[in-house]
Amino acid sequence: MTDFENLKNVCSSCTKCELSKTRTNVVFGRGSSNPDLLFIGEAPGKNEDEQGIPFCGRAGDNLNKLLEENNVDINKIFIANILKCRPPENRDPKNEEMELCTPYLIEQIKLLKPKIICTLGNFSSKFVLANGNIKEMKKIEGITQIHGKLIEINFQGVDVKVVPIYHPAAIIYRRHLKDDFFSDFKIINNLLKEEN
Repeated sequence: MTDFENLKNVCSSCTKCELSKTRTNVVFGRGSSNPDLLFIGEAPGKNEDEQGIPFCGRAGDNLNKLLEENNVDINKIFIANILKCRPPENRDPKNEEMELCTPYLIEQIKLLKPKIICTLGNFSSKFVLANGNIKEMKKIEGITQIHGKLIEINFQGVDVKVVPIYHPAAIIYRRHLKDDFFSDFKIINNLLKEEN
């Protein structure tokens, strides 16, 4: 068993926080174990919780459309979330939940060693740019200020290029963000072409 498979097994039986009592499935993530690109979202929604797969609902449709329009090889990506279990009513993650759950994400990043991280929305962008320090997240600018910017960081020992974009769920309810969502990803697509 690989370290990654072991991590998935440990995560899948996690009962560290209250969300373990209300979940249907742990949503560990999906994709390549050697990705060029790692997407990080916020938390599973209703469909994700039911199926155990990240981004399989309407937000997932938007993400899939983004990948198709940019001819991104889905065999070279991995998709994960800040939280691995759905918060009730899709509320925002609580700090204590993130403190308990994000060690799984940090370990995923260390094992996957992606060249590029695309953070989807506020929580994942702040978490990654705060280098995984929950308390430092409030010091990071919000997604409206940082979307579409290329930021090179060392995340817990992994050198990575980070590009924050709007969450694909945001463009369902705020149609005016759609153009930014698609144009911001062009930066990532250009980076992927440079890598390959």
